[in-house]
Amino acid sequence: MSAQHGQDAKFFQRGKIEEFRAELQAAESKDKKYQKRKTVLKKIVANITMGNDMSPLFHDVTQCIGTPLLEIKKMVYLYLVSYGRSKPDQIHMVIPSFLQDCNDRNPLIRALAIRTMAYIPIPVVTEALSDQLRHCIKDRDPYVRKTAAICVAKLYVADPRKAERAGFVEMLRDMLLDSNATVVANAVAALSEIGDRQDGVIFRLNLTVASKLIASLGESSEWGQIYILDSLLRFVPEEHSEAEIMGERIIVQLQHANSAVVLTAVKVLLYLMNYMENRRLIEYICKKMGPPLVALLSSGPEVQYVTLRNILLIIQRRPTVLKNDVKVFFCKYNDPIYVKLAKLEIMYRLAREENAQEVLAELEEYASEVDVDFVRKSVRSIGRLAIKVEAAADNCIQSLLTLIENKVTYVVQEAVIVIKDIFRRYPGKYEGIIPTLCENLDVLDEPESKAAMIWILGQFADRIDNADELLDDLVYSFLDEPTEVQLALLTATVKLFVYKSTSDNTKALVHKVLKWATEEVDNPDLRDRGFMYWRMLAVNPTLAQEIVLAGKPAITTDSDRMDRGALDQLLLHTGTLGSIYHKNPETFIRNAAGRALVDTPALNPSSRAVLLPLSRSHLPPTTVTVQGPGPIEPTSGPPAEPSKPLASAPSETDGQDLLDVDNVVVRPGNYDGEADVDGEDEVPGKAGDPYANLDSAFGGYLADKPQPIHSGRGGHANFDELLL
Repeated sequence: MSAQHGQDAKFFQRGKIEEFRAELQAAESKDKKYQKRKTVLKKIVANITMGNDMSPLFHDVTQCIGTPLLEIKKMVYLYLVSYGRSKPDQIHMVIPSFLQDCNDRNPLIRALAIRTMAYIPIPVVTEALSDQLRHCIKDRDPYVRKTAAICVAKLYVADPRKAERAGFVEMLRDMLLDSNATVVANAVAALSEIGDRQDGVIFRLNLTVASKLIASLGESSEWGQIYILDSLLRFVPEEHSEAEIMGERIIVQLQHANSAVVLTAVKVLLYLMNYMENRRLIEYICKKMGPPLVALLSSGPEVQYVTLRNILLIIQRRPTVLKNDVKVFFCKYNDPIYVKLAKLEIMYRLAREENAQEVLAELEEYASEVDVDFVRKSVRSIGRLAIKVEAAADNCIQSLLTLIENKVTYVVQEAVIVIKDIFRRYPGKYEGIIPTLCENLDVLDEPESKAAMIWILGQFADRIDNADELLDDLVYSFLDEPTEVQLALLTATVKLFVYKSTSDNTKALVHKVLKWATEEVDNPDLRDRGFMYWRMLAVNPTLAQEIVLAGKPAITTDSDRMDRGALDQLLLHTGTLGSIYHKNPETFIRNAAGRALVDTPALNPSSRAVLLPLSRSHLPPTTVTVQGPGPIEPTSGPPAEPSKPLASAPSETDGQDLLDVDNVVVRPGNYDGEADVDGEDEVPGKAGDPYANLDSAFGGYLADKPQPIHSGRGGHANFDELLL
C-alpha cells in the first residue's frame, strides 16, 4: 500500500485542461484494460485535490462513467461530487448512469451511486434519488443500507419537506431495529443530524429502542458507539429505575480504549445520574468514572487538554469523582504550558483541608519555574488556596512572604494582588504583614497590582503611619495612570481623609485628587465618582464615612463555581467543543441545537430546582438585504413642538421619529433636577449652598441643585473650610 502511495505522488503536478482532454480522447481508441483512462483520471483528481479548477472537463470525464472498472467509477463519482452542483444544465446527462448503477449487482457500486446522488442537491437529481433510495434502504446488503441511511440525512438537508412526505424519516426510525450494528449506528447518526436542525423533526427514544441501541454497542465500530451513546441523551427516563438500569449497562463502556467513547459514556452517565434515586449507585458510578479519566491523561498533550477541560466541569458537579486523585494533576516538567495551566486549576478545585499541604508544596515549586505566566498563575493559586482552605491560610501567607523576599518583580505583584483578597477573607488577622508590602511599593508597575496596593493603603490608612506620604507619592502621576489605578487612588484618598480629616496634608491631597477627577479626566466613571465623593463630603461627611468605610462582605470561593443550572446544561456537551470553551454550542455555532434536562417525575429535586430553559442562539442570523427605500412609519398625530417642554412621558400616538433618541428622555412630572443624597425626600435644617466655594469644580453640572443641609448630621456649609 505504501508503494502504491509513492507511485501516485507523481500525479500531483499542475496540468492543463487541453492536455487532459486530449489524453481522455486518445484513451477511447486504444485502451483495452482502461489503464490510460485510469492514469488521466488520477491526474485530474490530484489537481482537484490541489485546488485547481477541472470543471471544463465535465463532459469528457462523465463519458467514463460507463466503464465497468470500479476504480474508475470511484474517480468519476468523486469528480461529480466536486462539480456536479455547479453544472445543473449538464447533470441530467449522468442520471441514466446513476439509475443503472443503483441496480448493479455489485453492492459497492449501488452504494457509490446513491451516495454520489445525495451529494448533488439539485432538484432533478434528488427527484431521481428518491425512488432509488427507497429501495436501497431495504437492500439485502448491509453496506448499501448503511449508506442509504446517511443519504436520507443528505436528502433532508436538500429538501426537508420532500423527505418527510416520502416517509424517509419513518424508514430511518425502523432501521434502528436493524440486525446489523453498523446500519443501526448510521441510522442513529442520520436521525441525530436531522433532529439537531432547528426545522427538523424531534428525535426521542423510548426505553425499548434505547435498550436495543445499547445491545448493539458491542458490535459497532468506535464511531458507531459514539453516535449511539450520544443518542441516548434523547432518552428521557420517566422513572428512577429506568435511569438506573441504563446506567448499569453503560458503565462497561468506560473501559474502552478510545478516548472519545470514554468521554461520551461519561456524558451519558452524568446525564442519567440526574434521574437516579439510588445514592449508592450514584457513588459507585462516580467511583468508576475516575480511573478512565485518569488513564486519558497518559495520552498526548492535545487529548490531555481536552480531558482536563472536561474534568474541570465534572468535578464542579460531582467532586467525588476525583477527590482522592489530586496528585495525578501535579505538573510534569515536559508538559506544555496549556496543560500545566489546566492542571493548576484542577489542583485548586480538588484542594481541601486533608491535601492542602501537598498542594501548597507543589505550588511553591511551580513559583520558582522559568515560565512567567505559569509562575503568575501559581502565585495566584496560593492566594486562592488560602481563601478556600482556612486551615492552610497561615502557611499560604508564609509562602507568599517568602516569595516576596525574593524580590522578583512579577512574583511580588501577583502576591500583592492575592494578599488584598486574603485581607478581605480574614479581616483583622494578617494586617501585620502590611509593612512588608509597603517596602515593595516601588516594584509595582502593573495596573492591577498597583490598584491592589492602593486599596490596602486606603483601607488600612488608620494603621499605616505614613499612609498620606505614600499616597501622595502615588498621586503624583495620577493623570498618567490607567483608569483602574485612578479609581483606586480616588477611593483611597477619600478613605484617608475620612480617617485623618484633621490633617492639613490629607485635606490638600483629597482636594487635589477630587479636582483632577472632576476637571482634568475624560473618563465618565471616574468623573462621576469624583462628583459623588465631593458631594457626599460637602453635604454630610458623617454619612460619607459610613458609606466609604462600610463593612465589606468577606470573600468566598462561591464565585469560582459555575452556576449549577448552567453546569448541568454544559455537561450535556461533554467531549465536544463546548466543553473546551465552557460555553454552550448555540452561543458560538450558528443553528446549533441546545440541550437541557427535561423535567419528568424521575428528575432529582436538586436538579429540578436549578433547571434552565434552552437559550436561543446569540449569533446574528444570515443577513437579508432588501432593495429599495425603507418603510415609512405611520403617524397618527402631529409631531411634538421643539419649543414645548417635555413634562410627561410621550404617548404612543405622538408620531415621533423612532431614531430621534434626544426626544425619548422621560422624566416624572414632578422632577425638578434634584437628587436625594440621604435617601430622604426632605432634609430640614439650615438652608445654604455647599457648592459656593468649590472653585467651579462642578463646572456646568447645573442640573444637580444643592440640597439643604441638616447640621445635626454633620453637614458643613463650606466644604473648602473643611478641606483647607
